[in-house]
Amino acid sequence: MPHEAYVQLVCPECQKAWEATPSELPAPEANFSCPNCHATRRTAEFMRTERDLQNLKKLA
Repeated sequence: MPHEAYVQLVCPECQKAWEATPSELPAPEANFSCPNCHATRRTAEFMRTERDLQNLKKLA
């Protein structure tokens, strides 16, 4: 069974950090809300690194 990829996220508002699978997230340009403080921004703005953003784009 293949391993599922994870991307690292960090909220630009409250700094909460967590991981999620790309299939759990909306597209990079779609709105997404922090599960902690409910700040809403584009999903791409929650990606911790450029590599996480690239993985989201590739695997979503």
